[in-house]
Amino acid sequence: MELESETQELHLRVNGEPEGKFPTKERSHNYSWRLRVSLYVTLLLAGETIATLFGRLYYEKGGKSTWLETLVQLVGFPLTLPCYYYIKSEPSNTKTKTKNAYSSFLPLSLVYIGLGLLVAAHCVMYSFGLLYLPVSTFSLISASQLAFNAIFSYFLNSQKITPFILNSLVLLTTSSTLLVLQDEPESSYSSSSKSNYVIGYICAIGSSAGYSLVLSLTDYTFEKILRKYTFKVILDMATYPSLVATIAVVVGLFGSGGWKMLRMEMDEFELGKGSYVLIAIGSTISWQACLIGSIGLILEVSSLFSNVISTLCLPVVPVLAVLFFHDEMNGIKFIAMLLAMWGFVSYAYQHYVDERNPEEEQELPQPEEEKEVTQDDKSYVQA
Repeated sequence: MELESETQELHLRVNGEPEGKFPTKERSHNYSWRLRVSLYVTLLLAGETIATLFGRLYYEKGGKSTWLETLVQLVGFPLTLPCYYYIKSEPSNTKTKTKNAYSSFLPLSLVYIGLGLLVAAHCVMYSFGLLYLPVSTFSLISASQLAFNAIFSYFLNSQKITPFILNSLVLLTTSSTLLVLQDEPESSYSSSSKSNYVIGYICAIGSSAGYSLVLSLTDYTFEKILRKYTFKVILDMATYPSLVATIAVVVGLFGSGGWKMLRMEMDEFELGKGSYVLIAIGSTISWQACLIGSIGLILEVSSLFSNVISTLCLPVVPVLAVLFFHDEMNGIKFIAMLLAMWGFVSYAYQHYVDERNPEEEQELPQPEEEKEVTQDDKSYVQA
């Protein structure tokens, strides 16, 4: 086992891969990796779908506080705190630890604060978009997050813009643009005017851009700052930015005086006080499951893959919205959904190609310098 650990360390030093993250070719045949990815995919899809429907139900039945709808997206982070108890502490003399695995307190704190404030801004825009738009329209607009993610990943995560990804960007952009061309906004349940519809559209686009930026920055943090891939890292990335974002939203809630209307809103809620509380609790749990799933997929695969899986909700949420909230599926919206699904398939196929054909660099012969290092390291292991 010690020899195996040493060999893994040498592999990391030679190839420059962060600890704990398998190369693409190895992880595709790793059962435990597939199991973890399947779990995170389930959490992300179920959490996002249920949370979106809960949010629309809250507004549908008399809820009006965008601050509360924002808060339930963030305040669930204490639910994961007991998981820290079950994490085994790493031995202090572990030889696989390197200086790159550690980050100083100040830079890491700035990362958590920056991500937390960005998450808070994204959640506020999400709440306004969901307030002023039908849930089906909002869900379709949210598909534009893939296009934003491709752009951010290109600059932050060295993601290549291939013909399939470019095709996806065009389709998703066209899909979102079509929704602006609807003759009349469907405002029966938000009593919104045309101007509010435009505000909702802008907020939905801003929310998609913010979410994609958070994913890319999280991926960048894993790769360049933390350089560790453990369950504890997932919890840290889910807990500390959420704590910062929650504090920011609570300050906004009390600073704006929005907390004063919550009591009256609960009393006037159409489904009753009990349902009001249950919807808030259900939304909180669902959003936390979605967060863990999203960060887990970033850690195990990439921010691109996490965003692609998130977009799988695209055909699900509009259909459920038609069933439960009687949203109208008009011609423009149907075409937009087809284009968005086409864009998603194009994006997903590119990921499939990447999985089947790992980067050529991994298959090329090692340069002479690396070969020398490898020979020295082998001697070190034998010694």
